[in-house]
Amino acid sequence: MNQATLETISPVDQSIYATRPLATQDEITEAVNTAKQAQQLWRDVPLAKRREICEKAIEYFEQNRDVIAKEISWQMGRPIAFSGGEIGGVAERARHMINIAPSALKDVVPEEKSGFTRFIRREPLGVVLTVAPWNYPFLTTVNSVFPAILAGNAVLLKPSAQTPLSGEHFVKAFAQAGLPDGVLQCLFLSHQATSDLVASGDIDFVCFTGSVGAGKHIEKAAAGTFIGLGLELGGKDPAYVRADADLDYTVEQLVDGAFFNSGQSCCGIERIYVDESLFDEFVARFVELTKQYRLGDPLDENTNLGPVVKTNAADWVRKQITDAVAQGAKAWINEDDFSQSAKATPYLAPQVLTNVNHKMSVMTEESFGPVIGIMAVNSDQQALELMNDSDLGLTASIWSHDEQAALDLADKLETGTVFMNRCDYLDPALPWTGVKNTGRGETLSNLGFDQLTRAKSYHLKSIK
Repeated sequence: MNQATLETISPVDQSIYATRPLATQDEITEAVNTAKQAQQLWRDVPLAKRREICEKAIEYFEQNRDVIAKEISWQMGRPIAFSGGEIGGVAERARHMINIAPSALKDVVPEEKSGFTRFIRREPLGVVLTVAPWNYPFLTTVNSVFPAILAGNAVLLKPSAQTPLSGEHFVKAFAQAGLPDGVLQCLFLSHQATSDLVASGDIDFVCFTGSVGAGKHIEKAAAGTFIGLGLELGGKDPAYVRADADLDYTVEQLVDGAFFNSGQSCCGIERIYVDESLFDEFVARFVELTKQYRLGDPLDENTNLGPVVKTNAADWVRKQITDAVAQGAKAWINEDDFSQSAKATPYLAPQVLTNVNHKMSVMTEESFGPVIGIMAVNSDQQALELMNDSDLGLTASIWSHDEQAALDLADKLETGTVFMNRCDYLDPALPWTGVKNTGRGETLSNLGFDQLTRAKSYHLKSIK
């Protein structure tokens, strides 16, 4: 019997860009056993050496930036003009975690108690499974792989079937850096094989980034194993433009926040609430700037809006737009003005909708595409209620000159991160986390090491 394979269909031209054999059960078992054995040795490697290897791994990504950028564009459709920027993010996040590792992983010593030596030590969990998404295949993977390895764990990396080459690059980067064999392995797995591995009890933690539905499958598979789960499951991230906002700056930032990466970002802006005093001018400026996008071949340096990842993803966004218009929404963008936009393809014109409400899918369900709904509000309180009216809570942004007003709102927002005058960004010094159906757990910052280690107490009594 021939071994099953995965096929990566490029959104650029619908060609098969890459094929890889899916791991057999025997290969998965061997990889797990290898990881366990390698981890027992790796955990005893001094942290200074682990940090040195991780730093060298970053150099591989920087040296191969142009190759990686082109592969990203072919695999998931991001314009080549922006694809290389992902490697800059990898370096920023990885180096931050390398730099803070000594303080984050050091022993915690309580107040002195005569006759006793007491401290808490952070121990590695063992084998960590990272299940990575396709929309930022390197940026999302670095969040767990680098801190897991720094903490002394072994990692099994399952890249998305849409971006399989990213997983191979991580293995090459760490091999070139001198990481011992088996500490990091890339596995190409089917959905069923992934669930079976989670349910097997052979791994110690799962870092998953993906949809709410897929996260539920992971959680169900892990039931009864008592392993930890880190689940980052997307967002329907709101922005609130207060009456004192700087319109020139705010419009530019929110257009980019809504449409960068063709809207395929878990922390991208998906709905906007604007003070009624600014609403008409804000919408006019937002629409005008949106019309300046150039949709087309992502391998063209002049393209700044590429296709979405798959035709069915484009169809979902088209349906949200059609349904909203049928319910009274106004669509401001003529799709015919974007010559590359065509039904039954992943090429989708950006769209701006007004006259929207929370009975419409486009304002309540994750779009993950180039569409935005904009509503007028008459107060901070109304904006707060609408921003919190979601079963997802990853980020929210407030656009204002009044920091105290933003802080007052932030305390009441049901979200993992609150921004003021910025959006669609991840600061590695702060934990990346969410509430409600966005998931659970934290990556990055000092807290990112906590879920990848276990606390062990040492309580030593001196006898004279």
